[in-house]
Amino acid sequence: MILRFAAVVVAALVVAGPAAATCAHPKTSLSYLEGQIMCPTCHTTLDQSDAPAAQRIKVFIQHRIDQCASADQIRAELVTNFGAGILAAPTHKGFDLLAWWLPIVGVIAGAGVLAVGVWRWSRTRDGDADRGPPDLDAADEQRLDELLAKLD
Repeated sequence: MILRFAAVVVAALVVAGPAAATCAHPKTSLSYLEGQIMCPTCHTTLDQSDAPAAQRIKVFIQHRIDQCASADQIRAELVTNFGAGILAAPTHKGFDLLAWWLPIVGVIAGAGVLAVGVWRWSRTRDGDADRGPPDLDAADEQRLDELLAKLD
C-alpha cells in the first residue's frame, strides 16, 4: 500500500514537474518588445536596427524572456540601465504627459483659429455683396467696353 502510494506521488511529480516550471505570469515575446525599445546608438527601434548595441539588447531581452520576466519588468530594467530614452514612446506620467497632450491641444487650437478665420472671412464677404461693382470713370468704362467688344 505504501509502495503504491509512493509510486502515485512520484508519477504525479513527474507529470506536474514541467507544468510547474512554466511561468506563473504571461510571457512576452521579443518581437513585441522590439518595437517599443530604441537602439541607443542609431536611435531607431530594435526591430529596425542591426547595430551591435541593439543585438546585445535583443540577447538580454530574450534571456529575460527565457527567465519568465514580464514585459514591464524588462522595460523597467532597460530604463534603469539606459535611462528613459531607451523607450520608443514617453511614459504616461508627469512631465512626459506633455508629449501626448500638446499635439492634441495644437490640433484643437489650430481648428479653432481656422474656424474663427473662416467666420470672419465670410462676414466680410457679405458686406462686399451689398456695395455692387466699383465705380469706373468714363475713360476706364470706354476701355472696358472696347476690350469686351473685341472678345465678341
